[in-house]
Order: sequence, then C-alpha cells, then structure tokens
Amino acid sequence: MVLTEELRCLWTLGLCLVAGRSPARAPAADRRFRERCLDAHNALRAQVLPPAADMRHLSWDDGLAKTAKAWANTCRFEHNSCLSKSYECHPTFQYIGENIWLGGLSIFSPKSAVDAWFNETEYYDYDTLSCTKVCGHYTQVVWANSYKVGCAVTMCPKLGGYETVIFVCNYGPAGNYPNRPPYTRGVPCSLCTEEETCTNNLCLFWFSEQIFLKEIKNLKNMKNIQIGIHRGRRLSTYHVIHCA
Repeated sequence: MVLTEELRCLWTLGLCLVAGRSPARAPAADRRFRERCLDAHNALRAQVLPPAADMRHLSWDDGLAKTAKAWANTCRFEHNSCLSKSYECHPTFQYIGENIWLGGLSIFSPKSAVDAWFNETEYYDYDTLSCTKVCGHYTQVVWANSYKVGCAVTMCPKLGGYETVIFVCNYGPAGNYPNRPPYTRGVPCSLCTEEETCTNNLCLFWFSEQIFLKEIKNLKNMKNIQIGIHRGRRLSTYHVIHCA
C-alpha cells in the first residue's frame, strides 16, 4: 500500500513537471542566426572537391528568408508548392531552390543542418554527374550560380515530438538543373568575373543588384528543376508571395 502511494505521488509529480515545462523555442532569426547560416554555407562552398573555379559567395536575402519562414510555419515536411511556378516564390528570381532539415532542437544548428546536406557529397560523382543515393541537397548547397540564400527555423512538435524543429533554406537563383555540374572545376576564383573579387576561394560580387538583371535574362528558358528533402537524423527586401 505504501509503495502504491509512493508511485502515485511520483506519477503526479511527473505530470506537474511536464505541465510546468516552458515551451521549447526555436532560435531567434537575428543577426547571429543569419551569420551562422551564411558561414555554414560559404565555408563548405569554399572547400569543394574537385575545386571550383566559379563558386560564388552566398549573401543573405530577406525575401528568400520570408518565403522560407512562411513555409516552415506550415510544418509540412515537403517542398513549397510554389517552387515550380515562375516568379511565384520571389519577385526577382524566376525559380528558387530549397533544402529542408527536420530533427530535434537539441541537435540543431545551422551548421549541423548544412553539414548534413553537404555530406551527401560521398554519394555524388562529379565526373559522371551521377548519384548513388540522395545528392540534391549537396548539389544545391554548392551550386555555383546561386548567390543568395535565406533560411528560417520553426518548432513543429506534430512532426516528431515536443522539441522537433524544421529548418528551411531557399536559394536564388535555383540550382540542380538536370545534366549540369553544380560548378566548374578549376583553380579557385579563376573564373570570377571582372566585377567579382576572390574572397576565401569564393567569387564575391561587389554590387549584387547587377546580377539580378543578368539572372532574369539567363533563367527565362530554364525548366525541370530537381529538388529534394533531407530528414535530419532555393539582399532584397521585396514583398514575397507565399504559396501554400
């Protein structure tokens, strides 16, 4: 009888502790978060093998981040339905790329998520453009022509438990076009344009707005974007249209 009473007390205490637990919170989308997202991407883009001659430096885009946040808030572990629609995800980029990570808050950081995407490199063969498993997250992370990124993270307990988060990054312009290498092999920065400077093996454009005009022209006839989802184990301040 005494043992039963003790168990009942422990059970009641457990309920009280659970009920009194503060809600889990995703990391704030502040300056530090943006820096961590950019650092995680650019560090890996700078060290690809074989080396890249034309790898662009990624910089932050508020419009892409808003699209990522709007989609993350739906807590749907699938790609944004606007990705295949011309100019639906972003007013400047015709198409954008997207990577998604799902996992526990305790193991999440922008670096751990981007590392997980990049680690698909072991399944990718640059010479044959072939993949033995899933490689789409890796190829988007290192897609040389993508030069803008925006990311967001949201708590999604219904997808896996109390501390489950979903992390979404959108890239502009989109990568992962069929039968194209993610970048051009060669001496780092050897194919940077005259408007770019070499910074840590990456081509840094000194005036990003000029690229927008080039990309709108270059992307008009590009179709059949390949995208993927990863389970964690595509400058502007334009208004973004979100497609649910």
